[in-house]
Amino acid sequence: MDWTDLRLKVPTAHREQAVAIASLLAGGGLYIEDYSDLEEEAPRIAHVDLIDEALLAMDRNHVVIHLYFEADHAPSEMALLLEERMAAAGIPYTLSTAHIAEEDWATAWKAHYKPVELSDRLLICPSWLECTPKPGQQVVRLDPGMAFGTGTHETTQLCLSLLEGVLRPGHHVLDVGCGSGILSIAAAKLGAERVCGVDIDPVAVRVAGQNAADNGLDLEFKVGDLSSGVTGRYHVVLANIVADIILRLLPDLKRVMLPGGAFVASGIIDTREDELTAAVAATGYRINRRLSQNGWVALLIGEAD
Repeated sequence: MDWTDLRLKVPTAHREQAVAIASLLAGGGLYIEDYSDLEEEAPRIAHVDLIDEALLAMDRNHVVIHLYFEADHAPSEMALLLEERMAAAGIPYTLSTAHIAEEDWATAWKAHYKPVELSDRLLICPSWLECTPKPGQQVVRLDPGMAFGTGTHETTQLCLSLLEGVLRPGHHVLDVGCGSGILSIAAAKLGAERVCGVDIDPVAVRVAGQNAADNGLDLEFKVGDLSSGVTGRYHVVLANIVADIILRLLPDLKRVMLPGGAFVASGIIDTREDELTAAVAATGYRINRRLSQNGWVALLIGEAD
């Protein structure tokens, strides 16, 4: 089925009244674009440092209300009715329309994902594409679904680069904030004997488990905050999250990381690096390696001598 997207743009101050009017007219549901409180809401998002720059550039002064109608409805009639209601309410507005094919609606996002060659050892391939790896290159097949982590973001690539340098066959790996499971799957493909992934989001845990199964792997994923509920100790601990969460995790490392183990911390925006460096030293660890790319930093952390 095809749809018509009738887009009503109003000042943010008129959001509630405009949504109420639009709700009475929408035949196929509403979608509201409102970025006015992004700064206030962002700290509640698990991966707050990973907000895309394009999102930060969005208009904060207006709301766009999308009304969806079946294509056989005359959009001009709906637009006229909406115009009358907006004028009667004294709400300034602009209207536009777009045609949406349901098939395109469901799959258009896939066009943004391409194979990513991380190294001679790892190739990230979207699950719906065919990829030809180099000799000796492991393929991580991935369907991001609703979870964070596709291999395209700098923080993931930096984390995987550090992981390749420290992981040895037979190692046990803990992935804190596993998201889509990309780091867990890569660790298993690179020779880890045991992998455990933890995330506060049940959707992420489900997606990670499915992604692992799609790669022929039976890995352990669980819902939890930081390392809560994690048993055993690990040779490598991964955390591709944000600075605040890494700071919270540092004091708990001794409980989950084996002596001589490695902590790979990524998702650190460069303006927070000094804070992380001081915290690492204060908790009795040291930074053994540092990688950076486009304002993002990843640290390889180990025990101080």
